[in-house]
Amino acid sequence: MDLDAYVAEHEPQWRRLEQLVRGRQLSVAEVDELVALYQRTATHLSVVRSRTPDPALVTRLSGLVLAARSRLTGTRTVRWTQVGRFFTTDFPRAVLQAAPWWGAVSVGFCALTGFLMWWVADNPDSVRLLIGDQAATELAESSFAGYYTQYAAPNFAVQLSTHNSWLAAQCLAAGILVLPVLYLLWMNALNIGVTGGVMISYDRADVFFGLITPHGLLELTGVFIAAGVGLRIGGAWISPPAHLSRSRAVAQAGLSGVLVALGLVLVFVAAGLIEAFVTPAPLPTWLRVGIGASVWLAFLGYVVACGSRRHP
Repeated sequence: MDLDAYVAEHEPQWRRLEQLVRGRQLSVAEVDELVALYQRTATHLSVVRSRTPDPALVTRLSGLVLAARSRLTGTRTVRWTQVGRFFTTDFPRAVLQAAPWWGAVSVGFCALTGFLMWWVADNPDSVRLLIGDQAATELAESSFAGYYTQYAAPNFAVQLSTHNSWLAAQCLAAGILVLPVLYLLWMNALNIGVTGGVMISYDRADVFFGLITPHGLLELTGVFIAAGVGLRIGGAWISPPAHLSRSRAVAQAGLSGVLVALGLVLVFVAAGLIEAFVTPAPLPTWLRVGIGASVWLAFLGYVVACGSRRHP
């Protein structure tokens, strides 16, 4: 194939396509022309690649085809519209719809954790059996508080956000099996309960609650939401609503789970930033707790306000 002759023959079409791609507003006839030229140019690109793959021409035609495709599909506009709808409607509504599930999870988790704290604090022998006297002493005197300052704050925030997002993803993915979610909740309740019980038994309750509360309110709420939505998926499989088939009920609950998983990433980013920058900050305890509580209440208010709005 004579490349120069091929370029000369089709150059006017390519230039016209460039003009249409760059045009701000197109008439109906111009849109039809854009579609036709896009299809022809894609064919030209295929011919050039297979017969005379000139790098400069392939690059030019590839960019032109991509630009034309983007203009036709309107990808950027749709994307930002969907993002806005996700944060103002889809995510908060999915969280609010699952409120009975994650509300029950939060009540059960807090009750279990509180019981474990009381039991460990009231039974000194349990500390020896669970973690040992030396480890308990180190935890109370230095390691618990030191945990929040052992890493650089930016790295610590990334680490925490990633860990919590992964935990939430596990809860959502394993929700249909139910038991894995309950196991993850148990392990977290055991960890917090034993740690809190040790700190209380060493008269360090003020340190424990002063450090865990600022970020824990939002972080644990995110975990509760993930676990509740995961268990909701399992509930849809075990006992679907009468008006839905089992597969349809699971599909609807699963879609809600995907929305929640995406939104919780930002929730855990916020919780990670609080834990890395606010929790260890040299501020009065009341101020650190106040900052964490304000962010937590703002999140709950956002969920209620946006999630309860009617469809536009």
